[in-house]
Amino acid sequence: MTNKNHEADVAFIKALAELLRENDLTELQVKREYGEDDSLNVRVSRVMMAAPVAPAAMQMPAAAPAAAAPAAAAAPAAAEDPAAHPGAVASPMVGTVYLSPEPGAAAFVSVGTSVKEGDTLLIVEAMKTMNHIPAPRAGTVKRILVEDGAPVEYGAPLVILE
Repeated sequence: MTNKNHEADVAFIKALAELLRENDLTELQVKREYGEDDSLNVRVSRVMMAAPVAPAAMQMPAAAPAAAAPAAAAAPAAAEDPAAHPGAVASPMVGTVYLSPEPGAAAFVSVGTSVKEGDTLLIVEAMKTMNHIPAPRAGTVKRILVEDGAPVEYGAPLVILE
């Protein structure tokens, strides 16, 4: 590959990264053909970082006992980020979530429902395939973090089981 092609490829990759940022995309993949045995495969992706802890959680009244400070700071952080909860069930794929087997039917689970390992919690539709999301362990549904028909990302928390 010549230096001119290299410079053009670098400019192309930078343009893809800018396109990713401008359109709020998480991943972009392109294959560029130069000839029979010469091509460029580029995959540009961006990692979504968790939001930092809010400054309000760090502000403690001066009269608060020192022993209560770590517990008080940890409680708001856990409440704000359901993905950090030990009972969070994460989406194994990108898709659309459905809480019931069909429109108008009763939901698979609701808050307070006891489930056994393997029970269906909800469905994530991906590429016209309905994927039943099973309970990874027995427990009680404490929170449902998604709405019926909402899009979900890979790794997004769906349900909290305790």
